[in-house]
Amino acid sequence: MVRILPQTKAAAVNPLKSSQPLGAALAFLGVDGAMPLFHGSQGCTSFALVLFVRHFKEAIPLQTTAMDEVATILGGADHLEEAILNLKARTNPTLIGICTTALVETRGEDCAGDIASIRLKRREELAGTEVVLANTPDFDGAIEEGWAKAVTAMIERITRPGEQARQSKKIVILPGWNLTVADIEHLREMVESFGLKPVILPDVSGSLDGTVPDRWVTTTYGGTSVEDIRELGTAEQCIVIGEHMRRPAELLQRLTGVPYVLFRSLTGLKDADRFVSLLSAVSGAAAPAGVRRRRAQLQDALLDGHFHFGGKKIAIAAEPDQLYQLASFFIGMGSEIAAAVTSTDMSKILEEVPAQSVQIGDLGDLEALGAGADLLVTHSHGRQAAQRLGIPLMRVGFPIFDRLGSQHKLTILYQGTRDLIFEVASIFEANRHAPTPKALDPLRKREIPDELRSSPLARH
Repeated sequence: MVRILPQTKAAAVNPLKSSQPLGAALAFLGVDGAMPLFHGSQGCTSFALVLFVRHFKEAIPLQTTAMDEVATILGGADHLEEAILNLKARTNPTLIGICTTALVETRGEDCAGDIASIRLKRREELAGTEVVLANTPDFDGAIEEGWAKAVTAMIERITRPGEQARQSKKIVILPGWNLTVADIEHLREMVESFGLKPVILPDVSGSLDGTVPDRWVTTTYGGTSVEDIRELGTAEQCIVIGEHMRRPAELLQRLTGVPYVLFRSLTGLKDADRFVSLLSAVSGAAAPAGVRRRRAQLQDALLDGHFHFGGKKIAIAAEPDQLYQLASFFIGMGSEIAAAVTSTDMSKILEEVPAQSVQIGDLGDLEALGAGADLLVTHSHGRQAAQRLGIPLMRVGFPIFDRLGSQHKLTILYQGTRDLIFEVASIFEANRHAPTPKALDPLRKREIPDELRSSPLARH
C-alpha cells in the first residue's frame, strides 16, 4: 500500500500548488456570461489573474472586492455589496461567482449571511443574475478543491431540486479541473457520436478555447448556461471524472435523484473502454466505426511505444487526481514511478496512486526525490529543476506559460492516450544517449584471475 508522507518543511521552496480561489474562479469561467469575483485584497486577484493570462494567453474576466486595511478590521460586507452592484450595472453577468480568500476566511466573516442579506435587499437590482458563493481559503487545499467547491456551490444554488421528468438522451458530465479544452471538446464529440446530448459543468472549452468574439465581451463568452445548470435534474445519467468531483455528484443525486458513475481517469485503454461501454449501455447503440478505429490506433501506438517506456524512471509532481492519472498511465506502459509529489493530502485517490510513496510537498521535494529519473512531469515552474538535474521535462497541469497550445493538448480516451504515448516517446528519443563501448562490453577490461592466465583459453 502506498505511503502518504506528510509535509515537514516550514515553507515551500518552489511552490507546486495553486490556491483554492484560483480553482474556483477557473470553474466559474466555464459558465456562459459569468464573472468570478475574489473577496479579498487586490493583490490576491492580481496574482491569480497573471497566472490565468500567462497560461491561457487570453483576456480573463476576473474582479475583486479590493478590501483595504479598514475593511480588513471592520469587515468587508460593504465592499462585497458594492462590488456585486457595480458588476451588475457595468457587465450584467448571468452569474457572479464569489471566491473567498484567506483574508476574509481568517477574519471569520459570515460571507454566506452577507450575500443572503444582499440578495434580499437588492432583489430587483440583481434580477437575472445568480450570485454563488464558494468558500475557498488560500491556506487550505489546492486548485482541485476550489474547482469542486465552486461546482458544488453552483449545483446547490441554481439546480432545481426534486425528482423531474428525465430526458433519455441527456447526460450530465462533471469534468475534473485537469481536463484541457481539447479534452472537454473531445469528450463532447464522443458522447454525441452515440446520439446522446451532453451537458458539461463547467465547460471551459466554450469560454477558454482561444476563439475571438466579434464584439468586446466583458464576461465569459461561452460555456455552460445558467439555464442548463438549473435543469441538470432532467438528465438520465451523470458521469463524473476525478475523485475530487464526487462531492458535487453526490449533491446532484441527493437533490434530483440523478445517478452518477465515477471515472478516476479517462487515460489508458482500460478506462477508455469502460467509458465507451457506459455510453453504449446508456444509448443502446454500438460504438461507432470512428470510435473503433481510434481504439485500433491506440492499440498500435501501445505496441510501437512500449519499447521506449520499459524500465524508465518517472518523477511526477501534480494535484492528486492528475497524479493518479499520469502515474497509472506510465505504470501501464511499463515505466517506474521514481518520485510522486502532490500538493495536498485531502484526497482519497492518493491511496490508489501506483507508487511506493507519495510526498506532500513542493517542487523542491520533486527535485530532491527525482534525481536520477529519466523524465520529470509537472507544470512550467519545474523547468529550473529539470535544467539543474539535466532531466527532460514534460509539462502538464497549471500553469504552463512557456509553451503555446497547452489547452489544446489531448490527454484522454483513445486518441488522447495515443497522443500522450507519442509525446513521451518522442521526448525519450530526443534525449537518448548513445551507448559507450564500455557499456556495451562490460567484460572487455575485466581482470582475469591468476589461475586462469596460464590456461590456453586465456592466451587466445
